[in-house]
Amino acid sequence: MIKNFPYKYRDHAPAAALAALAAGAQGRYWEMHDLLLARSPRLDRPAVLRMADELGLDRQRFEADLDNQAFKEAIEQDLALARQLDLFNTPTFFINGRKVVGNRSFDYLQSIVHEELAHAAP
Repeated sequence: MIKNFPYKYRDHAPAAALAALAAGAQGRYWEMHDLLLARSPRLDRPAVLRMADELGLDRQRFEADLDNQAFKEAIEQDLALARQLDLFNTPTFFINGRKVVGNRSFDYLQSIVHEELAHAAP
């Protein structure tokens, strides 16, 4: 499960989170996510709208979701959860309750999964 944690010191982070969720409402979350990361820090409104066009999103619906901040509450809930869990960095993973902070390789994450499975009750 993905949660949003827009970095408060990045000018366009909250807008980027909204854009990703608005694209997700049209079934294109991961595509928008990848574009946002690839094109950061150029994430102003015109750039995000061009990305929406590239992805073939319903532009009118996408803009309405941005303008109405349709997913602001979801992002605020994610931020509240982050505070509750004392998160300070992205990405942060929880694997069977085990906190893993930072960008880690697939092999590293897989080794933790295997460790947790080995400790699981049969």
